[in-house]
Amino acid sequence: MAIINWSENLSVKIKSIDEQHKKLVLLINNLHDAMRAGKGKDVLGPILDELVSYTKTHFTYEEGLLSKAGYMELQGHKREHTALIDKVEELQKKYKAGNTTITIETMTFLKDWLNGHILGTDRRYSDLLVSKGVK
Repeated sequence: MAIINWSENLSVKIKSIDEQHKKLVLLINNLHDAMRAGKGKDVLGPILDELVSYTKTHFTYEEGLLSKAGYMELQGHKREHTALIDKVEELQKKYKAGNTTITIETMTFLKDWLNGHILGTDRRYSDLLVSKGVK
């Protein structure tokens, strides 16, 4: 059962970014499904690793577009990205050390952060990037 359902409501009207957001939704849903199924560290660990890696890839891509477009709120946007990466890397480190489990609270945090970030922070750059021809 998905914890996040992609819908056009989450679209920022930029296909490349929407596709990356869909991948992040898929990774969070995979992590949630594995957690709910009681999968062990051998399954949850790699999913968490991929989520951390892909999140960094996506943020780098997005920040590059925003920098090129001269986005005035870039520094604040980067701070939000850094805060999430720090949080997820901390979770990953604790998980690998056996000091934490993936809980529904963790999944709710990821869901709420992603929804809030896309619907709030990312929506603010949408018109600028579309006006610059970003697809």
